[in-house]
This record gives sequence, C-alpha cells and structure tokens, in this order.
Amino acid sequence: MSYLTDRKRVQGLGSAKDGTGHFITQRVTAIALIPLIVLFVVPFGYNLGAGYERVIHAYAHPFNAIIAILFFATVFTHLRLGLQVVIEDYVHGHGMRTALLVANTLFCWLFGLTGVFAIAKIAL
Repeated sequence: MSYLTDRKRVQGLGSAKDGTGHFITQRVTAIALIPLIVLFVVPFGYNLGAGYERVIHAYAHPFNAIIAILFFATVFTHLRLGLQVVIEDYVHGHGMRTALLVANTLFCWLFGLTGVFAIAKIAL
C-alpha cells in the first residue's frame, strides 16, 4: 500500500506544454509542402541534365528562387519535427535521446541553410 498522493505519483510525467504547437507546426508544414513540391519539382525536372548556364539562368529567376528557398526551409523544418517525434518515442536512455535530438536539430539546420544559401547565391 502506497501513501503517495496522486500528484506525487505523476510528478514529472505530465505534459511539457508544447505538444499542441509541435503538432500544428508539423501539420502546417505538411500542407505547405504539397504545393511547394509541385512548384519546386517542375523547374527542377525541366532543368535536370541541362547545362550549367541553363540551370543558373532558371534559378536566377526570382519566382523559382523563392519557391526553392521556401521548399528547403519547409522540408527541413518538417523533417526535424518528424525525426524529433521518432527519437522521443523510440530512443531509450536520456543521454542518447538528448544527443540524437541535438544532432537532429544541427543536421536539419545545417542542410536547410546550405540549400537556402546555394539558391540565394545563384539568385543574387
């Protein structure tokens, strides 16, 4: 028989108060990716295998550059959120989970910023 109160039994196991924001952000990025994928793949596919000058010319156009930048920012934000959920649900051990969450964030920021920088360099 335990003399712990209900509060003492669940202390530290409650909500972290950010689940709803995480859920909404992941759904918004998923919905935003639907038109962005189409708008990104069309010029990308059209220029696939083309020469260097043609690709540079295509992504120097402001519309293509803005769509590509939005695509990279959105896809890596969505990836970070999705991987975060997988890591939190399936990785046991506080130290390993923390290390993987930090690596996930750094990976997504690094590659997202690399894509944005590459497109910005072409466009400007």
